[in-house]
Amino acid sequence: MTTTVAQPIASSGAHAATARVRKRLTTRWASLIAIVIALLWTTPTFGLFLSSFRPEDQIKQTGWWSFFADPQLTLDNYQSVLFGTSSSSGQMASFLINSLVITIPSVLFPVALATFAAYALSWLDFRGRDWIYIGIFALQVVPLQMALVPLLSFFSQGVELFGMTVLPAWDLEGPARFIQVWFAHTCFALPLGVFLLHNFMSELPGSLIEAARVDGATHGTILRKIVLPLVMPALASFGIFQFLWVWNDLLVALIFAGGTPDSAPMTVRLAQMAGTRGNEWQRLTAGAFVSIVIPLAVFLSMQRYFVRGLLAGGIKG
Repeated sequence: MTTTVAQPIASSGAHAATARVRKRLTTRWASLIAIVIALLWTTPTFGLFLSSFRPEDQIKQTGWWSFFADPQLTLDNYQSVLFGTSSSSGQMASFLINSLVITIPSVLFPVALATFAAYALSWLDFRGRDWIYIGIFALQVVPLQMALVPLLSFFSQGVELFGMTVLPAWDLEGPARFIQVWFAHTCFALPLGVFLLHNFMSELPGSLIEAARVDGATHGTILRKIVLPLVMPALASFGIFQFLWVWNDLLVALIFAGGTPDSAPMTVRLAQMAGTRGNEWQRLTAGAFVSIVIPLAVFLSMQRYFVRGLLAGGIKG
């Protein structure tokens, strides 16, 4: 009797605390503070966008806020950055394509592999399953820099697949030259992806999975028709997170894909645009804004899945 009475009391207390917090966060002062923080957060982006349209001499002599006193706009910065013939400032359009070729497979591969691994660790009963999950979880604390030298050594030895040498990739042509950077990004993304998706999948109702098994569904059918629709927020959040990380990555791209202009992404090009003395500000403003357009569009279009998936994966399991 005591337990029965205590549970409603605890539940009502939790709801009351949630209601008080929600009421405080929806007051006028809270809304005003949120608006101020949003304005301060977006001011640097607005200044970058405005500076990308200003002439070179004004960018180097005055701040972006002086635009309102002497407004002058030009498209020369974008023209030079995207289609210029200079080896140190233009041709960013080709590097944009390289970034897409690197990013899209580097998102699809870890999402697919992490989905299969998370399902196996959640709903397949085999010896050592918990230890494998603990090992994958522990890999998240390994710094990325520690794996660079072993990976370079692995790539330098070469690997044959179906009678064809696929590694090292620096001597290959076409999309095959991106193999090593795809491989590196996939390896670095799997620990977080498996952890996030496992936490989400393991909280699915066991009765739902058992009912499907009783009806004769295989694990492939269960994963495709039951689990994937239910974990779509987690898949989308991990995909967005991985997309933003790979798109903005410089270290891995510089080591594994920055050797030649044919495979280098936009981040490597932006670093080159700074010039030997870091004084090419007009190129950096236009180039930086070009580089954030695509990830910004991806994030804004799927931000609700990003928030839902991260919250669910962070509090479950």
